[in-house]
Amino acid sequence: MILKTTIDRIMEATDIVEVIGEFVNLKKRGANFVGLSPFVNERTPSFTVSPAKGIFKDFSSGKGAAPLPF
Repeated sequence: MILKTTIDRIMEATDIVEVIGEFVNLKKRGANFVGLSPFVNERTPSFTVSPAKGIFKDFSSGKGAAPLPF
């Protein structure tokens, strides 16, 4: 089992924008970042990353990830 303190250190050291930015071209829009969906072929950005909340949501496919519930 991984200790909560270890998970917390990893989450603090990891930048969600940097990690997702390795796979999706993101542009800053207000407090969030947007880009084209990596799950479907589209012309307008529907993929949103919120660094403050540590989540992403793809509105075209409905996929997303919430922060870990620890």
